[in-house]
Order: sequence, then structure tokens, then C-alpha cells
Amino acid sequence: MTRGKFITLEGIDGAGKSTHLEGIAAMLRARGNDVVVTREPGGTALGEALRGLVLAQPMHVDTETLLVFAARREHLAQVIVPALAAGRWVLCDRFTDATYAYQGGGHGVAAGRIALLERWVHGETAPDLTLVFDVPPEVALERRAASTSRPDRFEREDPAFFERVRRVYLERARAEPRRVRVVNGDRAPGEVKKELEVIISGICN
Repeated sequence: MTRGKFITLEGIDGAGKSTHLEGIAAMLRARGNDVVVTREPGGTALGEALRGLVLAQPMHVDTETLLVFAARREHLAQVIVPALAAGRWVLCDRFTDATYAYQGGGHGVAAGRIALLERWVHGETAPDLTLVFDVPPEVALERRAASTSRPDRFEREDPAFFERVRRVYLERARAEPRRVRVVNGDRAPGEVKKELEVIISGICN
């Protein structure tokens, strides 16, 4: 059985990754792939319960980080690793890059601590491709303001927080250019879709 591929979507809140998630899944399926679409924190019953806590309850940043990785361990064990082993492709809305960006860059958790948890929790599993949807924080703020959904505690953070989060995403893209592709999300959806089609064609070949 050929192992499936693992693709993650990242970006600050309002960058547009969730908008394009199903479109990317459709592109992969059109090329004959069996696709699992999932998200973090979440993806399992326990993960979704922990997501509710992380997004709503004030807590120490270390507690926040540990809860995110607890949800991730369950997600990997129950969903991601079995799907990949069965030859399915996994498309995940956020993964560990988000922890480096949000808990690390945004809330100040040392990158070394996150790296220790990453090695423990991930095992041999890592994304084959990460798409970072990048927009200026002020553009993301306008998009979030236009949303009808109630903002979670991260979405209510100040602009400086999102500047730090964005900076870490771009730093990680520069450090791992073979895995991480930065997609300019500050364009018409059709233009973004065309670029995504090119990227997806490349990984499917």
C-alpha cells in the first residue's frame, strides 16, 4: 500500500485558508485521490472538546500549548496516521506550524519547548506540503470584522499579536522552502485558485 500524502493549510485568522479548503480537496479528488478533510485543534471527539476549551477559556500559555498537543496526539493516532497508512490523502486545516506561530510567536512560548513536544507527539509523521495563506494583518482584520460568526479569543487579539504570528509563519517558510509554500491570499479568489491548482498538480505528479 502506497502511503498517502499529508497537506496542511496555515495562515492568520482571515487569511482565506478555510475558504479554499474544500476547493483543494476537490482538486485532489479530481486527480483520483481519496481525501480526508480535518482540522486542528479537533479532528476527533476528544480533540473537538479540547478545541472548545482552547478557543474559549482564558488559560496559561503553557496550558494552552499542552492542550493543543494533547488534541494533536489523539488526532494523529485516530485519524491522520491510519488514513495515510491506508493510502488516503489528509488535508488538515492547521497543524504544528500553527503552534509555533500562535503559541510561540503570538503568546511567547519558547520554540524549543514546542520542538520537544513536536518530536514526542509526531513520531515520524510530518506534512508533505504546507500552504501558508499570507495577507497583511489589516486585511485579515477587515475580513474577520465582516464575518457573522462570533469571534473566538484568538480572533479578538490585537494587531500586534497577528503581526508576530505572521512573522513566524514567514520565517518557517524561509527555513523550509521545499515543504512550505506561501500563497498570497490578498487577491481575488480566482487568482488564488489558479496558483493552488499549479501547486496541487505538482504534488500529485
